[in-house]
Amino acid sequence: MRSRGQRTTTLINTHSNARILPGLVVVLLFSSLAHGEEVGETWTDRINFKGDFRLRHEVIDEDGEQRRDRRRYRLRLGMVARVHPNVDIVLQIASAADNPVSRNVTFDGGFKAGNIGFDVAYVDWALGSNLHVMGGKMKNPFYKVGAAALIWDGDLNPEGLAAKFRSGNIFGAVAGFRVEERRSGDDSMLYAAQAGAEFKLGDASILTTGIGYFAFTNMVGNAPFFGAGPRGNSVDLEGNFVVGYQDVELFAQLDTTVGRWPLSFFAHWVRNNETSEQDTAYAFGGRIGASKTKGDKELSWIYRDIEADAVVGTIIDSDFGGGGTDLSGHVFKGKIAVTDRIILSGTYFQNSVDRFQGIEHDYDRVQIDVEFKFD
Repeated sequence: MRSRGQRTTTLINTHSNARILPGLVVVLLFSSLAHGEEVGETWTDRINFKGDFRLRHEVIDEDGEQRRDRRRYRLRLGMVARVHPNVDIVLQIASAADNPVSRNVTFDGGFKAGNIGFDVAYVDWALGSNLHVMGGKMKNPFYKVGAAALIWDGDLNPEGLAAKFRSGNIFGAVAGFRVEERRSGDDSMLYAAQAGAEFKLGDASILTTGIGYFAFTNMVGNAPFFGAGPRGNSVDLEGNFVVGYQDVELFAQLDTTVGRWPLSFFAHWVRNNETSEQDTAYAFGGRIGASKTKGDKELSWIYRDIEADAVVGTIIDSDFGGGGTDLSGHVFKGKIAVTDRIILSGTYFQNSVDRFQGIEHDYDRVQIDVEFKFD
């Protein structure tokens, strides 16, 4: 495990705003209840269910490590309950809920039962047609370009307060998430904001661009989140962070069609303003097709390069390079809709890992999935 010299980190002071914001949110939320209840609805009219179950065969071949062959499953069951015309309660239970960045359960452990927990539990309150306020453990409210996951793993559901806005071609989100509560020290928070716009280019093309800012507090001198280890980030000899993380992102995505085929290209760039080295991550790629209805096919390719301290390693994609930072390489994926609700897919990761540590080596991963959906 490597170390670096300690740096003095200046983080944004958000304590005053953190005290004022909840009060303003409460006033706005309860003022929106003036719309009244729907008449004649039963409880079945107000509740919708959805879910999916996935089986996976996976092979991991990493230089210097024994090859792994394993079978896994993922289960998610969700419910949206309308408790008022503009208030929804969103709940979802999932397998492996004790892992923030994966819902996969490996066939292992002498047939012991897998754990199930609340993957999502939040209130979604609509303040008019353009603004939604959420509180609880929620689906990620921020736009993720091309599913690049430079900052987030797709399974990560943060906890706290957030607001999403959309008006015409303009969209945005702000959030305050509690990441780590400490008895003997200051808590780690994530304060984030993102804004973007969509532009029509002709009759069949849309360009989406935007910028985001993600600031973690009280990182330096504390251990990585949820006991996962540094995952490529720089730590001292005791295993504590030596770098803070205040990330700026820029993104662009073009969605169009060629004949009857949907086509998408994207680019994503992230820089950590709290360090001057190993501070940048980027990704670009494309997708053709869409696996939505029976017979649909989809092919995609992504290239990513994530330097060691560009982003927080414990919360980004847990599949790419085995998870974390200090990685680069390709992701190739193909999908076919066998029926409207059964999807077959295959993914190949061709990655290089541990570059900054000076022990760069290859990491290859193959995933074959069969996914069953219902709603």
